[in-house]
Amino acid sequence: MENVGIYTPPKPAKPSASGGSDVFQPGLTVNDLEVTQSAQDKLHEIITQTDEEVSAIRIYISGGGCGGMSYGMTFTDEHSDFDTTLQFDGFKVLVDVVALNYLKGAQIDYVQEVGRERFVFNNVFAETGGSGVCGGCGAAGGG
Repeated sequence: MENVGIYTPPKPAKPSASGGSDVFQPGLTVNDLEVTQSAQDKLHEIITQTDEEVSAIRIYISGGGCGGMSYGMTFTDEHSDFDTTLQFDGFKVLVDVVALNYLKGAQIDYVQEVGRERFVFNNVFAETGGSGVCGGCGAAGGG
């Protein structure tokens, strides 16, 4: 049993019969994750106020189970082989392939309300289905 627990990125393959490729594609499109113009503007503003080494915003997920998923963002200057990238004017958005499975079809918006400004993740689980609640313990009315 060698290489147990070690992930090796897939090697490029020939396109499938459907014309697409069955291997990981590092490109990210607005069909995968939409970032509204107001969110783009605020992210650009924030990233230009940080250290010069920071060139990207990493979108991440955490949690799961009965508490549901939590979505967030952090600055980064590191890019891994498992990241998908969405390029904007002056910055990049990075999402690793695991997080992308939960974010595919989502929208990131920036909302300004009286006394409150925040980023909002809309339509999470849009393509993967689910609500982020397991229903097994009865908290979601399922048990």
